[in-house]
Amino acid sequence: MKKDKIKVIIDTDPGVDDSVCLIYALLSKKIDIQLITTVVGNLSIETATRNTLHIMDIFESDIPVAKGAKKAMFRTSPTAENIHQVDGMGGYQPPKTTKRKVIKEDAIEAMYRVLNEGDGDIIPIVLGPHTNMGILFTKHPDIIAKIPKIIFMGGSPFGLPGYPDHISFNISSDPESFKIVLDSKIPLVMVPSNIGRRKAHLDEEYVYNLREVNEVGKLMFDMYSMYWEPGFPDKRIATNDTCALFALTHPQLFITRKVDVKVDLEETPGKTIVSYNDNGNVTLVTDVKRKKFLKLLSKELLKLNHIKIKK
Repeated sequence: MKKDKIKVIIDTDPGVDDSVCLIYALLSKKIDIQLITTVVGNLSIETATRNTLHIMDIFESDIPVAKGAKKAMFRTSPTAENIHQVDGMGGYQPPKTTKRKVIKEDAIEAMYRVLNEGDGDIIPIVLGPHTNMGILFTKHPDIIAKIPKIIFMGGSPFGLPGYPDHISFNISSDPESFKIVLDSKIPLVMVPSNIGRRKAHLDEEYVYNLREVNEVGKLMFDMYSMYWEPGFPDKRIATNDTCALFALTHPQLFITRKVDVKVDLEETPGKTIVSYNDNGNVTLVTDVKRKKFLKLLSKELLKLNHIKIKK
């Protein structure tokens, strides 16, 4: 184990963009994944967990997977099957069962144990709603001191000029849990969904070319084939969760500003109000070096020529 690897926990709700992010994470030489936890979000907890385990099967990974919250802390959880399709992996049909299984601990207790076993150097990457983190901090508030920072995908910087009015699914699905995370005062890195949607998206040509790269590229194309981003005049694929991963592993590709963030729980639940503050507790990703980002995606994908996809 290389000492310079970044230790992480990935909390996820696969989901097409989560699935692609997991692929890049599993093969990354920059991170050491201590645990993967699933959460209700894009899909039911059962489907999200099945998809996570299927990716583990494909890449023959024995990283422990723990099943997390099946509903938001105080709300009825919506899903996004209209975007990710019923099985959650777009145009790709995963098998109904998986070889690998979840560990006996649930996500909350597994995170608590893994974080406690660390030296205050394990960074959660939150790719879905913050439900697991909110429950963890409520049940085990002592663990807050063991977390150096959290990277998360979601939110929209209301109040800042030049940003679209958009309510993030990940935050609006469980805004109360996100407020618990904000109130923890743990340093946060916020990768808003407009970065992957409007700045670092994949165009139609890039997506179709994935078919010719290797079997993993074909898998990505199959998922993307029924995941085109709605509401745009062109055909594009959002890279939201992969942006969150690379904001940790390749921060030089991103432009950031320090901000303060508040979340609305009543009038427009999940609305994130952002204001610039050089001493703010949140680092907001405001832009990405698009050409270098896409070049990195292609370079990383080429390393996966040896992977054979077995359903």
